[in-house]
Amino acid sequence: MAAVGLGTAGLLVLGVLSMRLWLDVRVLSREVDTASRTLAEACGELSATVRG
Repeated sequence: MAAVGLGTAGLLVLGVLSMRLWLDVRVLSREVDTASRTLAEACGELSATVRG
């Protein structure tokens, strides 16, 4: 009976850790997306400045 309880607790811990990882990856992907858009905008402004 103890083995079943430990196995269940282990699965619950793994579930919580995987949810935390998923949330961290979502936040990181949003930050990377924002940074890449900002960089692309800055490059566009810089090229317009160099050309004109």
